Amino acid sequence: MNILGKVAFLLLIGGIWCQNNRNNAKPSGKSPKKSGGNQGGDVGQSPPVVNLTPGSTRGTGSTGSTGGTGSTGGTDEATREGVAGVRAAGQQTADMRLQFLKNTQVTCNDGSAAGFYLKEFRGSRRWLIFLEGGWCCHSKETCDSRYQNIPRLMSSTGWPQTKRGTGILSSQAEENPHWNNANIVFIPYCSSDVWSGNGPAPTPPPRQRQGREKERDRNTNATEYTFMGSLIIREVIKDLIPKGIKLAKVVMLSGTSAGGTGVLLNIDRVASQLELLGAEAQVRGLVDSGWFLESKQQRSPNCPETISCSPEDAIKIGLRLWNGVVPDRCLQLYKRGEEWQCFFGHKLYSTLTSPLFVMQWLFDEEQLRVENIYMGGHSLSEEQWQYIQNLSRELKNSLREVTAVFAPSCLSHTAITKSNWMSFKVKGTSLPRALHCWDRSLEATRNNRTPSKGCPFHLVDNCQRPQCNPTCPALVDQTTQQELTLFQMLVAMGLDLQRLGLDPQGDADALASMVSNGG
Repeated sequence: MNILGKVAFLLLIGGIWCQNNRNNAKPSGKSPKKSGGNQGGDVGQSPPVVNLTPGSTRGTGSTGSTGGTGSTGGTDEATREGVAGVRAAGQQTADMRLQFLKNTQVTCNDGSAAGFYLKEFRGSRRWLIFLEGGWCCHSKETCDSRYQNIPRLMSSTGWPQTKRGTGILSSQAEENPHWNNANIVFIPYCSSDVWSGNGPAPTPPPRQRQGREKERDRNTNATEYTFMGSLIIREVIKDLIPKGIKLAKVVMLSGTSAGGTGVLLNIDRVASQLELLGAEAQVRGLVDSGWFLESKQQRSPNCPETISCSPEDAIKIGLRLWNGVVPDRCLQLYKRGEEWQCFFGHKLYSTLTSPLFVMQWLFDEEQLRVENIYMGGHSLSEEQWQYIQNLSRELKNSLREVTAVFAPSCLSHTAITKSNWMSFKVKGTSLPRALHCWDRSLEATRNNRTPSKGCPFHLVDNCQRPQCNPTCPALVDQTTQQELTLFQMLVAMGLDLQRLGLDPQGDADALASMVSNGG
């Protein structure tokens, strides 16, 4: 190697090293107000790659790196090729990298810096923005408990430097055939407000206040937490402008569970924000397992714990604490004090102007837990079984006017971030295929073309019972972790199948028929 080549090589290595150090530097934001529990990462160790499989909250222990692009300032051709190669390697990485918001005044619950994970796909004009789920807290007691037990949902202190997506967040074509080449943005949920918070700075802790002020804090349920979920989304969009989101053709705001409800609450606001920025993108929404129904149980509104609150009561109380905002068009339908109704998709859907796709299990496990029904638990009453049966019918009725929907008759919760999401089918069509058909239909309409036939995206299972769809996720016994059929689980929970009019053999024949007809 000649001298000039050696110098260029050393400069390139030095540039990459400096760039990596800059990328790994973490802005401090505000000082967290309190600490507690395992923050999800070990100080002083290499940042783990986190697999975003539902239920996973820990790193895998392996590290991920995208490599820097350091500038050498040289004109040597070999140097330029080396830099181009590093850039190409960065584009092909499967990992999303953490970036904190430039606006340090918009924070997580505890005042730590809010942020997002980004995987860019150079040249792509498609953007997928994902809102994480995790329900909410609505009082000092419920928020303190949440901070103690699940601190990552209220603080960025332990967030890893990289994440690796699964399902629709995957960069692998075999796992994610239609969105693997999009720019992927994952926004961690750390505001505990169903992405509705528009709150000012939190009230100082009672220990810093005196006499009557302390009493007033107790009476108004004030906390030292801040709730800025809606503001976090706004700031993420701002920070994506230098990354090219203004040139986007399509921006899909997606989310699971509370993140799905967050899509309902924020999609039109995101569309307006991008329009004001001069973007010509079509903003679309993908709601996964965030289409909830009101609770049937009558409970005290003074519920001390999140789990004992109905969803509507938690939201009613929480809205005041969060300074929560709902879409203007929905707000016009309800009088003051009734804004909580806009958190329910079947109340909000008709007011939205942005296209929306709803993925909803007809027997959503979180909807059942609201009614204190735990499939795979110790017992199940006949009345609870009847409620389960009715739930499917009510959900189907609530989804009747939804243009794009995928609703399997399964007991589960969330789908789009599961690595096996391609295996779920309704009437022979998989979820990714249904999303692609919807995508094609929107593009055809946008370009004044007739949408193609034979590509369905309104898919609701006709069969009535849980797990009557042969592609449903397997049921697992919570004690033994063994897979069970629905009938085995019902028997284990103390139900008499004959008394309920259930015929395992007849159901098996029906399943076989469904399989032979494409699911």
